[in-house]
Amino acid sequence: MQKPILVTGGTGTLGRAVVRRLLDAGNDVRVLSRRPRPADVPRGWATGDLRTGEGIAAATSGVDAIVHCATTLGRKDVAATQRLIDAARRNGDPHLIYISIVGVDQVPLFYYRAKFAAEKRVAASGLPWTILRTTQFHDLVARMTSVQRRSPVIGALAGVNFQPIDVRDVADRLAELAVGEPAGRVPDMGGPEIRSHRELARAYLDSTGHRRILLPVRLPGVAFAGYRRGGHLAPDQAVGRITFDEFLAEHKA
Repeated sequence: MQKPILVTGGTGTLGRAVVRRLLDAGNDVRVLSRRPRPADVPRGWATGDLRTGEGIAAATSGVDAIVHCATTLGRKDVAATQRLIDAARRNGDPHLIYISIVGVDQVPLFYYRAKFAAEKRVAASGLPWTILRTTQFHDLVARMTSVQRRSPVIGALAGVNFQPIDVRDVADRLAELAVGEPAGRVPDMGGPEIRSHRELARAYLDSTGHRRILLPVRLPGVAFAGYRRGGHLAPDQAVGRITFDEFLAEHKA
């Protein structure tokens, strides 16, 4: 009998896409969420909170693999990952698939440092594991501009490029990894294009019909120096298929 695949953060942007891919392929899926099970979901739901550990033992019981898409900020992310690992180990040896970010070991941003620390916990967990790093999602790059849309002047990071990737491309890969053998750290995934933040911000504004002045902003600090060096890019792994412009066109329709 097929064991379920647990998807943490299964109601989030990436998690929903992963769940859809796994279900479409005929897999038994269990979604972990802090929310109670909706009435229209008869099964495949586990209510639990990685921040406290409540419900995590039951969520990880009897699963074949865990795709860990849930995330939070800073050290809380590391602690949540460790709680998941501890619960999973008590319930056997499921394959743990962790989604991370390209450049977590190159760009000293606090969020990246936490993701890198969580990676280390996964690798040292004693569980069979796989880690996939990707570049920034289209949604995040768009949000960097959308949150400023009410301002007459939009800031864009000077000297910084991004290589945005679509969550659907990432979900396809995670679903593939979830049913495969543990592979350690697999090759990074980058979006199909590397473009300046200014170009991406202008593309977003054009797609939404907002006329705004773009102001180049050069932020200080070692983290943004790491961005300017391109530590968060994967030019040799530009395997994403959906471009940022295509993403914008879909959301405009």
